This record gives sequence, C-alpha cells and structure tokens, in this order.
Amino acid sequence: MQKGFLVAASLAGLTAVILGAFGAHALRPIIDAYQQTIWDKGVQYQIYHALAIFACAMYLKGEYSVLIRNAGICFILGIFCFSGSLYLLATRELTHLPAIVLGPITPIGGFFFIAGWGLILVQAVKKN
Repeated sequence: MQKGFLVAASLAGLTAVILGAFGAHALRPIIDAYQQTIWDKGVQYQIYHALAIFACAMYLKGEYSVLIRNAGICFILGIFCFSGSLYLLATRELTHLPAIVLGPITPIGGFFFIAGWGLILVQAVKKN
C-alpha cells in the first residue's frame, strides 16, 4: 500500500504542476477570469492532497494503520472528484459538457477530502 501511495502522490503532484502550467499558459487566453479561478482551485487542492497522500505513505512506512490507509484512499478519490470536476467545469464551454452533470461531483470530492482529514484526526487521537 505504501508504494501505491507513493506512486499516487507522485502522479498527483506531477499532473498538478503540468495542469497548473497548462492553465497559466494555454488556457489563460481562452477562458475567462472566473473559469481560471476554478481551474486554479482544482490545481491548488490537487497539490495539497498529493502532499497528504505522500504523508500517508510515509506514515505507513513506519507502521500500518487502516485509518491512514483509508485516508490516503479518500484523498485520491477527492482529487479525482473535486479537482477533476473543477477542471471540467472550468473548461465546459470548450468541451460543451453540461454543468448540471459536473456540479454535483465537486461536493462529493470535498466530502472525500474532509473524510480523509477526519480519519487522520481519529488516528492521531487514538494513538498513544
């Protein structure tokens, strides 16, 4: 599980940097300021949670914890749902995707982020 989290963290971090650069250079001329803000928020949360997944991997290197494992899984799902839906929402005029389909996915991703941090809190309180 630790290696899987290291792979997930590195891929999430790598793609966050690529998507950030893509948004700043390729998208900026073709999307409006509000859409750019949405894109940037997706990148911001993706990089934060790439680091959180990395922290889960480092914790699991020392000792196994179901709570930390599940937190890492929640962060991965959160990146896909939250950041992924924001990327699609920011570019929906270019891709012609209806916002009604994407809008409900964002809060599901937010829930996964909250659940992941909650699981880490439970592990911290539980640990002697």
